[in-house]
Amino acid sequence: MPRYLWRGSYTTDGIRGLLNEGGTSRREAVERLTVDELGGMVEAFYFAFGGHDVVVIADVPDPATAAAITMTIRASGAVEVETAVLLTPEEIDAAAEKASAVAYRPPGG
Repeated sequence: MPRYLWRGSYTTDGIRGLLNEGGTSRREAVERLTVDELGGMVEAFYFAFGGHDVVVIADVPDPATAAAITMTIRASGAVEVETAVLLTPEEIDAAAEKASAVAYRPPGG
């Protein structure tokens, strides 16, 4: 199952909701969304300081499911979300093997 990293930054309304509901309720909401409703699994859920307020790593069935999660969360207006596909070292090894077959010419090359 593909693994994704979501990094979120709460809007002012999102922070207000977090202050009212608490952190564990947000984790439970994400777990319900990814596990109960979409057949995935949350590996990690953390709040953070810095450029992002929340970080989630989860396995979901396919890219369309990952896109649906991202679009739904962003449409709420409470969280700005960035999504990244996570690759295992073995997947990078496979990509490196395929790279020799890629015909690419850099600009000016």
